[in-house]
Amino acid sequence: MRAPFEVIEHPADVGFRAYGATIEELFANAALAMLSLGCALEGIAEREQREVAADGASIEALLYGWLADILAAGDAEHLVFRRAEVMQFRLGKADGQTQSEIGGIAYGEKFDRSRHVAGTYIKAVTYHQLRVEQTPDGWRAQVFLDV
Repeated sequence: MRAPFEVIEHPADVGFRAYGATIEELFANAALAMLSLGCALEGIAEREQREVAADGASIEALLYGWLADILAAGDAEHLVFRRAEVMQFRLGKADGQTQSEIGGIAYGEKFDRSRHVAGTYIKAVTYHQLRVEQTPDGWRAQVFLDV
């Protein structure tokens, strides 16, 4: 069984490739990859929940928005998340334009310096080499984060 993600090297930023058998699993695993770079997941309890959502005109824009919303929710309230669950997902077209939506819940708690092991501080999700593609084995995404 393939790991849900792998970290990839970049001279200035940090990146990852995430995988999923379904598109929903891909988005959840991309969130997991980003969250694991920001803080050691083992020490995070799922005491709080935050709704996260995004929409986009492309699947790459949708992934960007999903990850950016999770990052913003944690940053605004000094929360660290252990995981994000996709609750609704819609890929669609309206009036000849792609219009897709995703909604879910991020689970975590307030950052506590005495219990949590901080990782890399992530400033932003980027569009640099951002890719989402369907493969014979499922789905794959590549994402770089500004650190």
